[in-house]
Amino acid sequence: MKYRVALQESEEGFSVWVPGLPGCVSQGATEEEALANIADAVREYLEVAVENAAGMAIREIEVAV
Repeated sequence: MKYRVALQESEEGFSVWVPGLPGCVSQGATEEEALANIADAVREYLEVAVENAAGMAIREIEVAV
């Protein structure tokens, strides 16, 4: 899966977050490290989302934008 991420440089390094996954954030000393860290964060975020959805009815919808 591909996700868009927002990356912001600061004096301490890079902050990165996924606008489509509320609360999914990470950071790194370099851009490369931040991107690797957010990939791990996305995997963990999705694992928890699947666990929390256990037993719920899941549907897919299409939204035109």
